[in-house]
Amino acid sequence: MSEERALLAATVAALVDKHAGPEAVRTAMDSERGYDEALWTLLCEQVGAAALVVPEEFGGAGGQLGDAAAVIEELGKALVPTPLLGTTLAELALLAADEPDAAALERLAAGEAIGTVALDPDYALNGDLVGPEDVVIGVEDGQLVRWETFEATPLATMDPTRRLGRISPGTTAAVAPDPGIGDYAAVLLAAEQIGAAARCLALTVDYTKSRVQFGRPIGSFQALKHRMADLHVAVASARAVVADAVAQPTATSAALARFTASEAFNAVAAEAIQLHGGIAITWESDIQLYFKRAHGSSQLLGAPIEQLRRLEAEVLSASVR
Repeated sequence: MSEERALLAATVAALVDKHAGPEAVRTAMDSERGYDEALWTLLCEQVGAAALVVPEEFGGAGGQLGDAAAVIEELGKALVPTPLLGTTLAELALLAADEPDAAALERLAAGEAIGTVALDPDYALNGDLVGPEDVVIGVEDGQLVRWETFEATPLATMDPTRRLGRISPGTTAAVAPDPGIGDYAAVLLAAEQIGAAARCLALTVDYTKSRVQFGRPIGSFQALKHRMADLHVAVASARAVVADAVAQPTATSAALARFTASEAFNAVAAEAIQLHGGIAITWESDIQLYFKRAHGSSQLLGAPIEQLRRLEAEVLSASVR
């Protein structure tokens, strides 16, 4: 990670530590919008979080996909609800046009509007939040299509930290051929999963140092040390795969990143439940939120088995060539 990107991640981490602790996250997820609007304003104004992938000529920061991934990973660590992922995808979709909608990009970059790409209209990111002034892009037969009018319906979800909604299109307008927006979505979601998995593991390690059984902290038992070491390897390995996909996003690297990140996060969350004991499944525990985020995220934008099928198709295609 470059020095500039590391500084960006540290800045976001500091904001999260100050404004998005566990209680703040719970307050935000129970609010009408499902996220802390004051924190969203801070992220947009102080960090330029919504402007990272937008060129300077459209009011953005002129950054790269990796910059957005670094911010999304930091937000993922604390399960911070924000409309950033969907908004970033909407910006990337608009930028695929020969003549991008400058006004829409400027509003998105400033945080004055939010967006989404309805890769799955039945479970769309920000699908319960978008209104007439926001940006919704659909993907139809290899084309990106702007949904100029639409109907959005909130959905009940397993993961209370991520709101989803069903979006139905009204009038539409062509934007551009699809440059692989689903691959960008997979890479960014994988980055978020890695952040959450790493924090969930850290919380579990800390807990095993304080929970005492048979007169000793359970983290001192050799069997548990091995289990946590295996989880560390799984997260570190997945992080390396995701980093490669961020640097060079392709259909293959994106599918591999999503599969490895989903598997690592699910494994960490499952062990966290076991190692925390009965307290982990109570509402008061944050671990149950990580468990729900892990399973909700693994099914979002395609289940792991679908990523495996994409990779299998790539291997078969390569072998034929």
